[in-house]
Amino acid sequence: MSHRALSRATLPELLAFLGLAALLGLAAGLLLGGVALLLATPAYAEAQSVGQPALYLKAGDAEEPFPAPLVSTEVRFAVSGPLVRARVVQIFENPREAWAEALYVFPLPEGAAVDRMTLAVGERRLEGEIRSRDQAAAVYAAARSSGHRTALLDQERPNIFTTQVANIGPGETIVVALEYQHAARYDGNRFSLRFPMVVGPRYVPGPLRVADAARIAPPVLRPGHEHGRSNAVSIRVELDAGVPLASVQSAYHAIHQQSASPSRSVITLAEGPVRADRDFELSWTPRPSTLPQAAWFVEEKDGRHYGLLMVLPPLLEQRLRLPREVILVLDTSGSMAGASIRQAKAALALALERLAPGDRFNVIAFNSRARALFPKAREAEERAVREAIDWVDALEARGGTEMRDALRLALAAPATGDRVRQVVFLTDGAVGNEDELFGLIRSELGSSRLFTVGIGSAPNGHFMDKAARLGRGSFTFIGRIDEVAERMGELLARLEAPVLRELSVRWPDGARAEAWPARLPDLYSGEPLVVTVALDSLEGAAVVSGHWQDRSWEATVPIAAAAESPSVASVWARQKVTALMDVDRDPAASPVARERARAEIVSLALSHRLVTKYTSFVAVDRTPARPDDASLQSHAVPTLLPAGWQYESVFGELPQGATDSRLALLVGAGCLLLGLAGLLLRRRVA
Repeated sequence: MSHRALSRATLPELLAFLGLAALLGLAAGLLLGGVALLLATPAYAEAQSVGQPALYLKAGDAEEPFPAPLVSTEVRFAVSGPLVRARVVQIFENPREAWAEALYVFPLPEGAAVDRMTLAVGERRLEGEIRSRDQAAAVYAAARSSGHRTALLDQERPNIFTTQVANIGPGETIVVALEYQHAARYDGNRFSLRFPMVVGPRYVPGPLRVADAARIAPPVLRPGHEHGRSNAVSIRVELDAGVPLASVQSAYHAIHQQSASPSRSVITLAEGPVRADRDFELSWTPRPSTLPQAAWFVEEKDGRHYGLLMVLPPLLEQRLRLPREVILVLDTSGSMAGASIRQAKAALALALERLAPGDRFNVIAFNSRARALFPKAREAEERAVREAIDWVDALEARGGTEMRDALRLALAAPATGDRVRQVVFLTDGAVGNEDELFGLIRSELGSSRLFTVGIGSAPNGHFMDKAARLGRGSFTFIGRIDEVAERMGELLARLEAPVLRELSVRWPDGARAEAWPARLPDLYSGEPLVVTVALDSLEGAAVVSGHWQDRSWEATVPIAAAAESPSVASVWARQKVTALMDVDRDPAASPVARERARAEIVSLALSHRLVTKYTSFVAVDRTPARPDDASLQSHAVPTLLPAGWQYESVFGELPQGATDSRLALLVGAGCLLLGLAGLLLRRRVA
């Protein structure tokens, strides 16, 4: 009805028109409200699936909540030179008067080669068997149903594992032990081992089944609701560095050190068992000039020789400083709230202040969306740098972790001319879609180099390490605000240093060698080259060579003279599995290539007794335990919130996800109220 027609309308016509408008308002309100609420729903389901805040879980149709089994952990490390072997003992206690099954999600270091599991029930100790994942799951399910005590160890991510233990009797204790090994990290003239203790809540864009999510992000206890005996960890390190040590330090825990010689010590936690809410890191620094430039370890297994070669290139002088384009990316999602965002801001400000004339830069911040400070990289002039520092200082941590858009934005513009393009990514890595992000890095990296900086007490080591390796960069962990200057300073000095390129290793003539990584990375000054290899014989020497700027470098390592180590074969096999998994995950690989890689992973893992995505350990106590008439209640064991994280910022009253759930719910409620108002108006008019 037009404005002129409305002015001439009779009362009945006017009432009819208002009634029609009310009906349309109701329909529109219901439609828009439904759409808005649907937009909010995925965010809620998503947040729930990646770490639902709950102290108790219900089993089946049980009406009363009950506590999950308690878990405590004992860890023992044996360090020999650069190799680390660990034994992790998980003690499950059932406090209930009912039979229980526990699902425990826990982290291990990225690249850990898990090659043994045992199950202890009272005086009985049962060795775990390595099977294909499907076969192991079938064995576990059958034992679970028939009332036998049984344990299953799966890998959910390269750094996230699950232990399932079924038929834990009332008041009973069952012990599951696993063993793994890996190479210690060398960086900045110090070795270090890192033991992650907690899996933080993960943000997963898009739909994810709750059952799948529960295996990478367990329930999280609200601070103040923890059980005193649960999630406690004790640690002992038997360190044999092989060279005299200048210092031994733990960044995040007080330690007690008992030295047996200049190169050997026993380290324990000074305060006894600690809360599993932050990573444990131990570092040891050799005395100056005592560290050899090359280390070579071997292990013989099934007629083959497996070796680990670590070569330390000399410190390189900076002869020509190339101008750089530095893209600094900051995670401002909810999981970064509190101490993490303060650490990240301080680190980013330090990076901005170290920019030199001739450099270009930009800053990108991301949470539920990504945004850049400047439309394109700017010259590092004083005014632009100050504007960036002020912009970063005003950022707040909230929202989801849409890392994909931030990576795409950071890698979008290639460097021009002779500029070295460096992307520095500061995040806690609290995401569950790592494979998607790795694929993006592979396809979009171009000539850029990606450097990851892990922020907070429990960063996602798998993402940080793999993203840096794919990005031809390196990764750095910053766990406390007082570490920012030291750790970030080391990284920035590395970014300004020359790069050792075109690295290669020539193994003895005629020797059949299979070495990993197959493609050697470029190295910044002070970084070591670490290679594992399988050889038919130990004769001759390996020659390592490379180039930096206009100079050549070469080192010769005799391979006949080697130190024996029982860990090398597993470390080699794990590195090969990692390379095969890259093929399996590569969307550009053919189905035949992926299937071939998968079959080789299973074969390799079974022969070396390794837990992988496709193989698991299972152990069964053949003595029946649970009576046929007794029910079994399943529990997901809750974990602690990583230290420094803010519970409300991660979960909130309404979880935050890819969409702004609060806004969607507000719009939906407003539209519904509009529709109801229209209905009431129609009734009054009628």
